[in-house]
Amino acid sequence: MEWNAVGLTILIALVMLWNIDFIVTLLNLKALSPELPEEFADVFDAETYAKSQQYTRESARFGIIESVASLFILLAFWLIGGFGWLDQLTRSWTDNELLAGLYFLSLLFLGHYLISLPLSLYSTFVIEEKFGFNKTTPATFAGDQVKSLLLSAILGLPLAAGLIWIFGNVPHAWLWAWVLFTAVQLLLMWLAPAVILPMFNKFEAMKDGPLRESIERMARKCEFPLTEISVMDGSKRSTKANAYFTGFGKTKKIALYDTLVEEQSEDELVAVLAHEIGHFKCKHIVQRLLVAIAQSAALFFLLGLVIDPDGTFARMLFDSFGVETISPHVGLVLFAILFSPASRILGIFSNAWSRRHEFEADAYAANAMETSEHLISALKKLSAKNLSNLTPHPMRVMLDYSHPPMLERIHALRARNH
Repeated sequence: MEWNAVGLTILIALVMLWNIDFIVTLLNLKALSPELPEEFADVFDAETYAKSQQYTRESARFGIIESVASLFILLAFWLIGGFGWLDQLTRSWTDNELLAGLYFLSLLFLGHYLISLPLSLYSTFVIEEKFGFNKTTPATFAGDQVKSLLLSAILGLPLAAGLIWIFGNVPHAWLWAWVLFTAVQLLLMWLAPAVILPMFNKFEAMKDGPLRESIERMARKCEFPLTEISVMDGSKRSTKANAYFTGFGKTKKIALYDTLVEEQSEDELVAVLAHEIGHFKCKHIVQRLLVAIAQSAALFFLLGLVIDPDGTFARMLFDSFGVETISPHVGLVLFAILFSPASRILGIFSNAWSRRHEFEADAYAANAMETSEHLISALKKLSAKNLSNLTPHPMRVMLDYSHPPMLERIHALRARNH
């Protein structure tokens, strides 16, 4: 392993990024207010509000432990020459560059999975259990892990093999790698509602009745091409509630968590779905998809520079991680590490854009419902149900919130009534 400008820059950036996150976590905890915001007095009692703050504290402490463990393991593996050692080990098993690459990526993935598993168990069966969210049984958890690993192998290995082969054999490799990645991304979006999601949850068609009629009436009013309304057994794993829609073109499917159906009134549920329809009507989904595709093109272009065997930067990068041979499979991993600080910075702009979309979808729902009150009531109930942090620090919001804080959303909706 050779310390050079590239390696030192990555090391400093990773440590600085951790320190920023740690400081923001402390600021977020300090911002917890002992006084319940008046807006939520009708859905939070003193006990529930205190519980929500304790949930925020415990989640924050656990997040710090996770981040420390993640950074320590990465730096330790790097500093002992783990990346170079693993590359040499997998190359000793085969002379085939493609197979060696798949072995390398698979072992790294499995190592990361095994390290993350105890943390996932603790989060699910200790923290979520303590605060009454967890409904996952050990059997369900184990089944989810097996299914996730199988999906990762079935979907991830062919994609990884395709990328390794392209970067090792094709001119203008970054362009063709981007085309392959985009095609797989679109395929997964199409497969998810029909194949992948039903592997983990049961979806049942919503029964005929007033709620279904109200949803269909709202869809017609908004000219939303709704083809299916399902209720998902979200209570199988958690008491938390949500709703979403999937589908391409003129085939849109709405899925409601059963926990949401149980907690919300008919008008509140329709308002939540009007918000989701708002994302579709405001073209948010298409915008995000196009930006993601363009962003992946830029990333694959940069990846091509990082693994160029004749490039000075590539040589310095691989030397700094103690890897002798410049290769696509190691390059994928090193590029992910290299880009992670930049990704965090870009995430600030992405989250700001997403929060703006949420305000726009809220406004659309208020117009469609001809009142803001039903969506406000639904958001307040969701806050109490999910023990949301009602007073997050602005820095935490800027770094991590893809949705505006509930109080800001409600104030924006209230302003529409005046």
